[in-house]
Amino acid sequence: MKRVLCWLILGILLPGVFSVQTSAQTPAQTFSDRTDVVVVEVPVQVIGSDGKPVRGLTADDFEVYEGRKKQPLVGFEALDLASRPADWQEAAPVAARRHFLMMFDFTFSSPKGLVQAREAARELVELLHPSDLVSVASYTTDKGTELLLQFTGDRNQILAGIDRLGLRSFRREEQAPDPLGLVADTAMLDDPIINTGDGGRGRAAIDASEMERVVAAEVSRSTQITKERSVASMARSYGELARLMSSVRGRKYVLLFSEGFDSALLTGSANTDEQLEMAEGTDLWNIDSGARFGSTKTVSQIEEMLEEFRRADCVIQAVDIAGLRGGVVGHAQFAGGKDSLFLMARETGGELFENYNQLGVAVAKVLERTSVTYVLAFQPQVERDGSYHRLKVELKNGPRGARVIHRPGYYAPRAYDKQSPLEKALVAGQSLVAGEDRGEIRTSVLAAPFAAQSGPAYVPVLIEVDGPTLTAGMKGGALPTDIYAYAFDAEGRVRDFFSQTVGLDLAKVGPALQQGGLKFFGHLDLPPGDWSVRVLVRNGATGAMGLQVATVQVPEPSKPRLLPAFFPEPQGKWLIVREAPRQGDREVPYPFMLGEQPYIPASMPVLAAGQGTSVSLVGYHLKPGELRAEAKILTADGREAGTGRIDGLERLDPAADGSHRMVATFAPPEGLKPGEYMLMITVTDPAGASETSVTPFEVVAQPG
Repeated sequence: MKRVLCWLILGILLPGVFSVQTSAQTPAQTFSDRTDVVVVEVPVQVIGSDGKPVRGLTADDFEVYEGRKKQPLVGFEALDLASRPADWQEAAPVAARRHFLMMFDFTFSSPKGLVQAREAARELVELLHPSDLVSVASYTTDKGTELLLQFTGDRNQILAGIDRLGLRSFRREEQAPDPLGLVADTAMLDDPIINTGDGGRGRAAIDASEMERVVAAEVSRSTQITKERSVASMARSYGELARLMSSVRGRKYVLLFSEGFDSALLTGSANTDEQLEMAEGTDLWNIDSGARFGSTKTVSQIEEMLEEFRRADCVIQAVDIAGLRGGVVGHAQFAGGKDSLFLMARETGGELFENYNQLGVAVAKVLERTSVTYVLAFQPQVERDGSYHRLKVELKNGPRGARVIHRPGYYAPRAYDKQSPLEKALVAGQSLVAGEDRGEIRTSVLAAPFAAQSGPAYVPVLIEVDGPTLTAGMKGGALPTDIYAYAFDAEGRVRDFFSQTVGLDLAKVGPALQQGGLKFFGHLDLPPGDWSVRVLVRNGATGAMGLQVATVQVPEPSKPRLLPAFFPEPQGKWLIVREAPRQGDREVPYPFMLGEQPYIPASMPVLAAGQGTSVSLVGYHLKPGELRAEAKILTADGREAGTGRIDGLERLDPAADGSHRMVATFAPPEGLKPGEYMLMITVTDPAGASETSVTPFEVVAQPG
């Protein structure tokens, strides 16, 4: 499908570009090694005596304590999903969104039970609110916990991740080449029917018989070691997962599909005859205390695991898949498994579901109970040492008998180099899914839909990264720069993406970065529609990030349109890097041409008031003959700020893609104050038909 064809221009390889976004704002409200202020978000649910969520509360109704110290609130937000039944455009704040991790236990499960679990999981996806995020994971004795799909709202990728259980767990060569794990099946990106259809079922899914074979092999492996060692391995792996979940913002639930482990390891034998047989006629020192009373070591390991889930504010909703066969309780693979599942659910505030009917009804109740979330934010004074801090939230003016559910505490931020690769991926992926602009690294993005001779539109993406903010905190050496770009539709589905890590040797390119920065060229292939192109740039050494969101509207190929104005830049300002080519790239002519002369456009043009600057315009399906152009200047909030001057509009020969290329000179009006503005250009053809485009730009004061 993808990815990039690059061209040699003036000795520099490139490709690239539309809608522009730039940022210099303060960092988002989340932990980061680059921020000076830590903001803790506390999602809170208030449940009335009738079991339903309490609505209409305000910040004055809550008090937050860290230890015994009351914390002043610096932020408050309320989200009621019932009032926004299908709201993706106005996405919920990250801390208020529900995160469901679907965990499939391949060790303590039977083959048939896990096949049924996959079917139940698919049905549960249909019950979720559009703002809910889902991750898919599996647990095996030899590999531990594997995150198969990052938290995403893309329902097709979620279903594909569920269907591919077994393929993804045991056939590593078939993993999607998405480093953040937001895409489980890249084939779905190419097929619009699958992308809006059944989530890839029957195409990428592992069939039931193969699933049973895979699970049977895993169960066989687990029986080769002692039960106690199996549970210890599970407790350790789940504990690591819980600690990882502590870095995820929002309400978190683990839907654990399993038959559970032998609860006798915790409680000892529950059979009275067995207890008497062990006690009678046996010397005291020969009694198997683990069999009779349970293993204290195993109990301790399980409790430590559950404490990690509680600290992460992560609820385990356990699904006994032995009972999913035909809607009645079946024969469990492991004795006492239901009791162990009940324990894990109860100790984290969750429930145990035992059959299909109960599962659907109970999950619907959970969704209703958590449909109202209040997010309280405060700024503590903490050391960046990863220490745990306990919290308490009190309701001052709520209804009688109301119950407050909130995160019991938070972990102080840790140094970026102390975080695991998966934790780093989770944080980056969550930022992209949320689409919240971050300004630690100043970034500008330009992306424009050029028509292709066949297939989807070719959308070059040009990313400008400010050098001083990218290198902040660096004293030399190697600087790995991670670049991610994903295109989301209105329902949160990923249509295309690219990613690359650029290794920079500061000893060689440091001066160039300080004078300008890094300019990266990539591209996306997008069909007609409205797309949210989200670009994240991360300093791979310090963890500092910059995230920008550009809106790209791809019209039908036959529809007339005018692309944003492109301002060619002089050479030497940027260190230019191209996207690495991938197998299957289609050849597309370099789009930024003035006649036979290629140029590199600015992502955020910087202009001087009253001073003329060359501008390139690209339109489609314009009538032959003389064209007229006029320009208006708008402020960032849409108010008119003056009329720009366009001189010398010249129409060039049509390009190979059928587009009409134009050149002109544009000058912002005299006296326009420095700042960021929007340039609205309207081109009118001889028939009187007009097309308009909008381009952000910045005005700077003229020297002297």
